[in-house]
Amino acid sequence: MTKRSIATVSLSGALDEKLRAIAAAGFDEVEIFENDLLSFSGSPRDVGQLCRDLGLAICAFQPFRDFEGMPEPQRTRNFARAERKFDLMQELQTELLLVCSNISPASLGGIDRAAADFHELGERAGRRGLRVGFEALAWGKHVNDYRDAWEIVRRADHKAIGVILDSFHALAPSFPVTAIQSIPADKIFLVQLADAPKLGLDVLSWSRHFRCFPGQGDLPVVAFMESVLATGYKGPWSLEIFNDQFRAGSAVRTATDGLRSLILLEDQLAKASVDALQPKAQSRGVGFIEFAVNETKATDLAVLLGQLGFRKTGAHRSKDVERWSQGGIDLVINCEPDGFAHSHYVTHGPGVCAIAVDVDDAGKTMARAEALKARTFYQPVGPGELEIPAIHGVGGSLLYFLESAGKNWDVDFEPLRSDASTDRLSVVDHISQSMPYDEMLSWLLFYTGILDLQRLPQMEIADPVGLVQSQALINGNQSLRVVLNGSSATRTLSNRFISEFFGSGVQHIAFSCDDIFAAVAEMRKRGASFLKIPENYYDDVEAKYGLDAETMSALRDNQILYDREGDGEFFQIYTHSFDERFFFEIVERRNYQGFGAANAGIRLAAQTREARPAGMPRM
Repeated sequence: MTKRSIATVSLSGALDEKLRAIAAAGFDEVEIFENDLLSFSGSPRDVGQLCRDLGLAICAFQPFRDFEGMPEPQRTRNFARAERKFDLMQELQTELLLVCSNISPASLGGIDRAAADFHELGERAGRRGLRVGFEALAWGKHVNDYRDAWEIVRRADHKAIGVILDSFHALAPSFPVTAIQSIPADKIFLVQLADAPKLGLDVLSWSRHFRCFPGQGDLPVVAFMESVLATGYKGPWSLEIFNDQFRAGSAVRTATDGLRSLILLEDQLAKASVDALQPKAQSRGVGFIEFAVNETKATDLAVLLGQLGFRKTGAHRSKDVERWSQGGIDLVINCEPDGFAHSHYVTHGPGVCAIAVDVDDAGKTMARAEALKARTFYQPVGPGELEIPAIHGVGGSLLYFLESAGKNWDVDFEPLRSDASTDRLSVVDHISQSMPYDEMLSWLLFYTGILDLQRLPQMEIADPVGLVQSQALINGNQSLRVVLNGSSATRTLSNRFISEFFGSGVQHIAFSCDDIFAAVAEMRKRGASFLKIPENYYDDVEAKYGLDAETMSALRDNQILYDREGDGEFFQIYTHSFDERFFFEIVERRNYQGFGAANAGIRLAAQTREARPAGMPRM
């Protein structure tokens, strides 16, 4: 059974708050970071007792800095300092001290000199029943490669001295990890794990600010752990994350994400300890999207959906809930005065309260979600009504799992006849959710861990008043696309949505069609109007792509945006915002895989011009 651990430096808050969050998430062990202990009002003995009360073992105390290779008198002082740390460790009741490689300008090089220092330190630690692990910092003055750290440990030749392997320090400098396999398992005292996005930074800045949990970055952490496991290592897997967002966010959420990342990493490595983790189900698109509104807004939303070509096709048998359909798209308008949707409306106002994903095995998907610490949702259902498994998703909304999208309509809804008309819209192309920037990594791990979604390269979108980070997730057959948007700039449209909506949520929904010009023409006849795009934009499109006059005229007349990738073409148009909270997009793809990122800044500028000035009350 893998022992899962995390370093307290990875979380925000005081030491006792961190420890409670770590225990609540389900970790087995913890690394106590020295600064957390020094700033805590209780004694080391109190901290040790708190950990035991919470069911946490302390796998290490860290870090002990600038030790090896120092000249006198610093060398003698270092051993005295180490004895004091050994005293502290015995109060904590932990037996492993992490020593990181020396970065002091005064340090002296030499493998043998460092090995002699560690042998003596091992003698002192061994007399107390303690151990010392040596970790190579990627920016160490003389030792910055785990292979050199291992050679020092090997030459020290003491049972109380071992090596500590950190995935970031091995992978960020692109050191080969196969050499790990030659290290005896009993000499690997601890394995620390961190991922990171690919950034063009010096390794120290990269490490101190941008580490993230395995699966959230771009480093080959799985390959690193494959080499570790090849040694026969059975010790803790410990997360050590230095990240400005994590240290400013919720300790509970960060700890849960951390445990989720370890479970997913174990799953990727086919560890026996995750037999309960079901394989990812195959997703087959969006089953339905549910809007929570009051009666007045329900009428307004129904008018807008009618203009877009949707027809009312069902009424719930016992609740004030309507089904609106077109092509393979089903939307639900819920203005029931009780239940989850009403609570969501009271909290957030009009908006999407639930998304249903069509999967091939809902039971397995729920089992996987629960194993990954997702919060399940249960709501009483009436006699004969269908109970759909669900978990809590972004902003407190629900994520339903439908094993066969469509059968719920036969059970819960009375079908309604509607005028036959051509369905111009076919399926939900993508759903875009806005959230605080510091939550994006959390929801990235959530979606990619539970569903068969892969992330595309993150994009940076220019809002008129700041930058927005956009992360697209997509399944294998492209039937399910989710876009996560976050910004640290407070006045961007993304952050204004969060403020207006009182939290994260769905900001826009895109529907696909086969002929956007015909679809928009019919929508306009039914009274629909769309976002106004500046003439300057079309002049640039004409110059950039050399489109024929007829196509350019159709784009201008209809306010349709255009993009091209190779031979692929993309057409898109946006509705005005509904109650200043969400909007719809109509797209046509012609062998095009992206999301029109080149047009995002144009759209954001146009929406900003239409938006109510910040601070003005809604009429």
